[in-house]
Amino acid sequence: MDPAHGLIEGLLPRCTFPPAGTSVVCGVSGGADSSALVVLARAAGLDVHVVHIDHGLRAGGADEARMVGALANRFGASFRSTTVEIASGPNLEERARAARLAVLGPDALTAHTADDQAETVLLRLIRGAGVDGLGAMRPGPTKPMLGLRRFETERVCRTLGIHWVEDPSNVDPRFWRNRVRSEVLPLLSEIADRDVVPLLVRSAAHARSHDDALTDLLPDGDPQDTRWLRTLPADRARLVLRRWIAAQTGRPISSGATDRVMDVATHRTRGTDLEGGWHLGRTSGRLELRSLG
Repeated sequence: MDPAHGLIEGLLPRCTFPPAGTSVVCGVSGGADSSALVVLARAAGLDVHVVHIDHGLRAGGADEARMVGALANRFGASFRSTTVEIASGPNLEERARAARLAVLGPDALTAHTADDQAETVLLRLIRGAGVDGLGAMRPGPTKPMLGLRRFETERVCRTLGIHWVEDPSNVDPRFWRNRVRSEVLPLLSEIADRDVVPLLVRSAAHARSHDDALTDLLPDGDPQDTRWLRTLPADRARLVLRRWIAAQTGRPISSGATDRVMDVATHRTRGTDLEGGWHLGRTSGRLELRSLG
């Protein structure tokens, strides 16, 4: 058997791709993870549309776009590249993520792996996340590779002779995720005398299970109606609001942001900005979310 074929056939059962024949958009940076995403999505029988986004933050974006275009052509996927403007300044990662989402759309496939999941759990833990936040990313069709490790995506690329891009921003110590990846996870694995990534992934799955159970117990009502919210005990109102906001924005909010949201819901303040470029306001007793992007 061809080594590449055997490797891919061994990885696909651990992925959660949509059914064969589904038309999908894949966000592809040219790194090993997103390059492997194209390979595995095509092997899964999907109609793949590759989108490369140049954030304009470093030189070489055009060369990377050409590399991604050649990859798409090699594996029978369509391709387009687009440039977004992101100014330097605070919350650069959040603003870049929001810009990508605006281009790709909420149903695009991304190349997050189990290693990304473990990093997300730790990042949310040190930000004081609740159970919903510690559940991190939910496996499913839009995140089909959460069951794979980063070394496995690199193995796919090496086996197929795919040259991938090493983004220099991935080692920039200004970004928390990079320090968690290069410093915290190796130290935790050394202390535990084992690879802690599978353990953190398992903890995230437990948190999602508990969060789903809590959601089933929440009262029915309109989470935008502040009069109804104020009839609930504060802890239940917090949970209702956290789940409503997560459903609208695609991500949980921090405990600090939840406190500010409760201030809006209880008429202490009129509005507040949230992570990820959102604003929550109140008009005539109703809460309204709007994107600041």
